Amino acid sequence: ERVEPERVFSFRWHPYAIEPDVDYSQEPETRVQFELEDMNGGTLLKVVESGFNAIPEARRLKAFRMDSRGWDEQMANIEAFLSKS
Repeated sequence: ERVEPERVFSFRWHPYAIEPDVDYSQEPETRVQFELEDMNGGTLLKVVESGFNAIPEARRLKAFRMDSRGWDEQMANIEAFLSKS
């Protein structure tokens, strides 16, 4: 969706779309944005997923919770990787 090298990357997807028999293509997508920002001699990574208010109510809370947990895990993976380099 958006790319600014060494600064911003974003994409859209169907959050928590894990059921193989469900066609999610008619649902709205959320937007995930990664931003890099210089901070105190290092780099701050911000990850924001937005648009959950458009997800069907029956799936909204579960999708939000699962994606939030997933991003927490991915941020921990990134932190662990960077601490080794």
